[in-house]
Amino acid sequence: MSQLEELTELFRKLGAPEPEEWAVSQIDEGINQLGRFLFLRQAWRNVVSENDTSWIQSEIDRSLKNPGAPCSGIGPALQNLLSRGANPQDITDVVRGMQYALLFSLCYLLDDPGELEADVESVSWGLMQVDENGEPIAPIAALHESVLETDPTGREMRPRQGRV
Repeated sequence: MSQLEELTELFRKLGAPEPEEWAVSQIDEGINQLGRFLFLRQAWRNVVSENDTSWIQSEIDRSLKNPGAPCSGIGPALQNLLSRGANPQDITDVVRGMQYALLFSLCYLLDDPGELEADVESVSWGLMQVDENGEPIAPIAALHESVLETDPTGREMRPRQGRV
């Protein structure tokens, strides 16, 4: 089996959309596509699933148990929305969209810290794949370019049919 076939199969096994394109790019362009894909796949797992509204009641319950905790204002706000007739799916769609926007912004920030004050303009950061000892292996860059294409729904954050 060739390196391309092995890498394509690995991307397929990991659930990458268009696995051969990821593999070809890694081999031909030298881009750490495996690191990029894995980071984004794991990041998306922290975004509310489009069909999951159970998180709403979980947030309400969490706020009731500890009303002084950080972010405990989420529960009463959600309860207020529900009591006014808000559709839980609409709430999920809004939250999911905002979580995507934050994920995209953080991924962009990894490559471009933006305009910093003159005293710290040389400061920058990045994401690196590391070995088992924490030593850098390869940079993981330009994540923002692949955030949409790794949306687990495959629709790149576009609305579901019937939700437009």
